[in-house]
Amino acid sequence: MAGAMHETTQTADRRFERIIWIVLDSVGIGELPDAAQYGDTGRDTLGHITRSRALALPNLVHLGLANIKLLAHLKTSANPAGCYGKGATVSPGKDTTTGHWEMAGIWLDRAFPVYPRGFPQPLIEEFEKQIGRRTLGNKPASGTEIIKELGGEHMRTGFPIVYTSGDSVFQIAAHEDVIPVPELYRMCEIARKLLDGPNRVGRVIARPFTGSPGDFRRTERRHDYAVEPPRPMLLDVLSDLRVPVFCVGKIHDIYDGRGVGNYVTTKNNADGMAKIGVAMSREPRGLIFANLVDFDMLYGHRKDVEGFARSLEEFDRLLGPLLASMQRHDLLLITADHGCDPDPVNPTTDHSREYVPILAYGPSAQPGVNLGVRTTLADMGQTVVQNFGGSLPHGTSFLREISAD
Repeated sequence: MAGAMHETTQTADRRFERIIWIVLDSVGIGELPDAAQYGDTGRDTLGHITRSRALALPNLVHLGLANIKLLAHLKTSANPAGCYGKGATVSPGKDTTTGHWEMAGIWLDRAFPVYPRGFPQPLIEEFEKQIGRRTLGNKPASGTEIIKELGGEHMRTGFPIVYTSGDSVFQIAAHEDVIPVPELYRMCEIARKLLDGPNRVGRVIARPFTGSPGDFRRTERRHDYAVEPPRPMLLDVLSDLRVPVFCVGKIHDIYDGRGVGNYVTTKNNADGMAKIGVAMSREPRGLIFANLVDFDMLYGHRKDVEGFARSLEEFDRLLGPLLASMQRHDLLLITADHGCDPDPVNPTTDHSREYVPILAYGPSAQPGVNLGVRTTLADMGQTVVQNFGGSLPHGTSFLREISAD
């Protein structure tokens, strides 16, 4: 009987039966007040991309993207269909794990470590000892560039390529014909155990590739090994409430699989949007949580402004059918985890410490609400979990503002 009462209360509190939450990886919307501490003064991912040329983003503009702040070539909507605002990151850092964890209600006391000069030699030597091979690289680099630089030597020697970035990551690249993917995953598991204490990086990432020198291609068998998040966090609470969670892309890895019912990986943004659509046809309730990584992986870190612009236009085109398929009691959240401003004036290829856009839309939701500046990304997680009858340690829900009573 107690279980039935809990279910009745939970259902009564629920405003939306299903929430589709899409993270546009690295699509920041202007520097945070503390950006100077990170060397990010003036960085503005969406601002610089929209200034580069006129972008066709009718669906995002209709939801209220250009109402968050002035964006060149995009007209503010007089009657936006969605609610709009932007969110700040409280936790120190500007990486994927920090941003996603804060969305889930976790505030970090200190940033995950980064390695602008490569990893400490004793750590590399112990890693080499445990995998039984020497390594190549050990420096910050673009993934495609370091494979181009060291891929041939890797194929001759069989030594895996170890590299990092401005993010808190230990990445291992290996040709699938030289080091089989299961062996690469085993190496990553060894690295994950070694990278603890002061070297507790946010993620260890397997980066398999194929091809020949001059024509290498990274494959979709990438795998992320994250630090286990502290409890309680969003997906734990939803699991306790028996709310189904379906993840698309690297969301499953970022949260170490906790609280996730089912998940799918993706090849690119278009594949991710297609799989969100499939999930919407099969998952009538709960949370569908997705990360679209092309903005970050293919364009932000490579300083490709035009590629970033085209990717935003592609997402907007694919967003149209998704909006048309939404049910009456659905809610769509669109946001980002940090920035990665590709503006060539700034030489760094690192992530940028920026606000993230927040768009919330539902057929039965209140349109046109200015959500303002949210002081923590946890406000989004708190909104999601309150909808299903729970709460998180951090964040202020905006569920009431977006709900049409």
